[in-house]
Amino acid sequence: MVIYGVYIVSKSGGLIFNHDHNVPKIEHERIFNYPLDVKLIYENKKIVVAFGQRDGINVGHVLMSVNGSSLTGNQLEDGRDVLEVLEDPQNFPITLKFSRAKMTTNEKIFLASMFYPLFAIASQLSPEPRCSGIEVLEADTFRLYCYQTLTGVKFMVVAEPSQPGMEILTKRVYELYADYALKNPFYSLEMPIRCELFETNLVTLLETVEKSGISSV
Repeated sequence: MVIYGVYIVSKSGGLIFNHDHNVPKIEHERIFNYPLDVKLIYENKKIVVAFGQRDGINVGHVLMSVNGSSLTGNQLEDGRDVLEVLEDPQNFPITLKFSRAKMTTNEKIFLASMFYPLFAIASQLSPEPRCSGIEVLEADTFRLYCYQTLTGVKFMVVAEPSQPGMEILTKRVYELYADYALKNPFYSLEMPIRCELFETNLVTLLETVEKSGISSV
């Protein structure tokens, strides 16, 4: 059982804390013939899959190496442009290695800002009054659990679907936040959380929950 990460979003929708806990490393190396059956583009200083999926290689995955030669941006170790290499039929068959991209801080901030209006829309669309918004968002490979405090701060935990005890865990993360972040005289709401005691106790809590399935610490 795995917990992937924890995110804290302020009442105004800003990401004030994130922790990547146990994100699996996904890599796929395959031999391709000409022409490629996946569409690659240069985006955010990376070569990424924009269209087409096969053998575990999905849209958004990043090209890591070509015939064992690693990439820096869009260039191989010998300085050649990788997109030009992939356009030449004489270079095929060719071995390409892909990996799931690691989210940058800016991407995490963007995703947090997107979740904020989705949460508000869910509250407004509910036929029941005083809806609490999104509490669980389920996909085929993960679940996102969200707990919103009375002050509007959202605590989100992303875990694999079979991981139990997540509703309790989000509240325990809030308790750690109240104990270590809010009691810090130098911290104020809306500020990014930079508290070593909070992070240390959070990691201990996540590891305990992963092993036991309950947040008893």
